[in-house]
Amino acid sequence: MRVRGASSERRVSAKWILLLCVSSFGLGLLFTNRFWIPPESDAQTISRRRQDQELQVLSEDCMTKKKLGQDKDGNVMDEVSKTHKAIQSLDKTISTLQMELAATRSSQELTGITGSPLISGQQRKKAFIVIGINTAFSSRKRRDSVRETWMPQGEKLQQLEKEKGIVIRFMIGHSATSNSILDRAIDSEEAQHNDFLRLEHVEGYHELSAKTKTFFSTAISKWDAEFYVKVDDDVHVNLGMLAATLARHRSKPRVYIGCMKSGPVLSNKNVKYHEPEYWKFGEEGNKYFRHATGQIYAISKDLATYISINQPILHKYANEDVSLGAWFIGLEVEHIDERNMCCGTPPDCEWKAQAGNVCIASFDWSCSGICKSVEKIKDVHARCGEGDGAVWSDLFR
Repeated sequence: MRVRGASSERRVSAKWILLLCVSSFGLGLLFTNRFWIPPESDAQTISRRRQDQELQVLSEDCMTKKKLGQDKDGNVMDEVSKTHKAIQSLDKTISTLQMELAATRSSQELTGITGSPLISGQQRKKAFIVIGINTAFSSRKRRDSVRETWMPQGEKLQQLEKEKGIVIRFMIGHSATSNSILDRAIDSEEAQHNDFLRLEHVEGYHELSAKTKTFFSTAISKWDAEFYVKVDDDVHVNLGMLAATLARHRSKPRVYIGCMKSGPVLSNKNVKYHEPEYWKFGEEGNKYFRHATGQIYAISKDLATYISINQPILHKYANEDVSLGAWFIGLEVEHIDERNMCCGTPPDCEWKAQAGNVCIASFDWSCSGICKSVEKIKDVHARCGEGDGAVWSDLFR
């Protein structure tokens, strides 16, 4: 009986153990399905929360930058303008140093070619503008009419140079015959007025391109100026307006200022402005490239230096204004079309003056200057002049 009881006791225990295991397994599945989160799902949740946080941070950062941008909008244009001016100033400084270095290297070569070598900046007189009035031996009356109108005389001419840095000279070369009566007449006039710049150049109408090169080379060897201006002796000029206009372009290293045009290339030998090398400009009937009209134009110091250094190899065309434009056409030069440099004579310049838009220069296109300038320039000066005090203002110094 004991043996049987013990066996039954062991069997009962085995059944309970099996039931207990099954129950435990069932409970385990129940709790696992309700409360267990697979590691993969948990990682996705963490990742999603992190993305939400990053998006929130980015959104806040963008809103902050947008707010700061709105606060600074008023100053952005000022900063851009200041930066642009600083770059222009730096560009001009670098360009000036490069041109001075080139001038120094070339000075010895120029000595034997031109007779007027570039000299160091310490020896040259500082100036704002050097104005060369192109004239001829036969133009004494024209010169006197200019002296009596827009060009100061005597002490005032010297005062203008000293106080405002504006140098004005009649530029003229020599006759083909040494010490001729023509040369002696200029010497006598120079002794009286002291307002000439004598050039190493033989005068002649068909040599104007060569004369222009010589003028810039001679002027830059004597004066270290910011601008060099060429004007004809039958053109009326308002010096104050000229100076104020050029002063606006001081920060630019290479500027070429004048009334820009593009006339036809004339192949007909019987016309006044015939171009013997018309074939270089393409087919018959073509136009020249843009260039300033020859009555008056201005160039910056770097360009005058360029002409002086390279004048032996600068090609001369039949027309002086075309030649000058050709010398700059392949360079980094800013062409400024200044229409106030080519006003007509009254009533054109008079109406503009009355409207407060005083002209820089006035002449008649039909005559390439003021028609009968000796008789007419006084009337132009009276009706279109800016007033004798304008050039003494402080607007450009």
